[in-house]
Amino acid sequence: MASLDGMRVLDMTQYEAGTSATQYLAWLGADVVKVEGPTGDPGRGVGRVPAGHDPQYFMNYNGNKRSLVINLKTEAGRQILFDLIPHFDVFIENYGPGVLEALDIDVEHLRELNPKLICVRIKGFGLTGPYKDFLVYDWVAQAAAGSFSVTGEADGPPRIVGPTYGDSGTGMQAAIGVLAAYVEQQRTGLGQTIEVSMQEAVTMFLRTMDLERWGKEPAGRHGYLRGRAGGGLYPCKGDGPNEWAFIYAATSQMWDALCVTIDRTDLLQDPRYATPELRIEHVNEIYEEIKKWTVHHDKREIMHVLGNAGVPVSYVFDTLDLFTDEHLVERGFIQTVDHPVVGEVQLMRPAIIMEGMEPMERAPMLGEHSDEVLAEYLGMDEATLARLQAEGVTRARG
Repeated sequence: MASLDGMRVLDMTQYEAGTSATQYLAWLGADVVKVEGPTGDPGRGVGRVPAGHDPQYFMNYNGNKRSLVINLKTEAGRQILFDLIPHFDVFIENYGPGVLEALDIDVEHLRELNPKLICVRIKGFGLTGPYKDFLVYDWVAQAAAGSFSVTGEADGPPRIVGPTYGDSGTGMQAAIGVLAAYVEQQRTGLGQTIEVSMQEAVTMFLRTMDLERWGKEPAGRHGYLRGRAGGGLYPCKGDGPNEWAFIYAATSQMWDALCVTIDRTDLLQDPRYATPELRIEHVNEIYEEIKKWTVHHDKREIMHVLGNAGVPVSYVFDTLDLFTDEHLVERGFIQTVDHPVVGEVQLMRPAIIMEGMEPMERAPMLGEHSDEVLAEYLGMDEATLARLQAEGVTRARG
């Protein structure tokens, strides 16, 4: 049995922040019903795909869910939502500021309909404060959280961070909140409202940055060096854009192992580098000495040689390496599912491995489960379902 078997989630999320949260709940066994408008989650339109095809973006964040179409701009559609609420444990949304209210959906009313309901609201800057009405996407949240300010060369401009920590990082923290609230709900029978600010969620990832300046002055940018001798990004043999390795000799023992492994024991005898403090003073010189070795070796070789010597290291994986590297292949990190329109689709499995995880399933087609969900939860017959579809209140696939 899946770990969250029995948890029911009414998922009014879009794009990535909310969908990341509900996907993890679905992977853990919750019945996640994705409520979409007649044109679907806007994430279905990200990227250039043929008509009728969902993009990889949408499929990456919506596996293991069911799709229910409701036109919430109609009174009948809102009533269907209200009728569903007593059957669910969790209601989660990440619409833009004021959108839920514009649809005449009040969270307090939802909790009156179902006192055990856990309501999750994900907003760019939260529900209060001077910025609460500002629109936010992932990289806006990252800029507001400080992550750009610590990225880039020390004497250069701030840099945009590629991975979407703002969205997915927020979603993971929202999912943790849901799990904690669900445990309490099982104990007390009562729900609660959970608020998650994307800005604040990303800020949680900056808690190790330049602690000597903590709360006193801005942290700096470190570029390809990261704070200590023997640490940083090093160019490797080859002409590709990602022929680099990251080495992090964090302790004196690792520094010793690094010097021995690259056959530079002379660095261990140099009085300028005798202590961690002295090595930091000469970090640029040490970088150039280590670089003399890395440029003559393949990045994968460097990872194997130094890793086996006890030196923390990784070559710079490009995004294709995530699908082809021997380690991730052996661990089955990329899995393949069948899609009725697209065919075989490659997806990343959950990062956690545990009992009680559901097998990977494809993302639902728009409205694929509308009839199924409304019949299951509200007991609607075929005639009622057909009437609602004819009136544009809901729609089924096809």
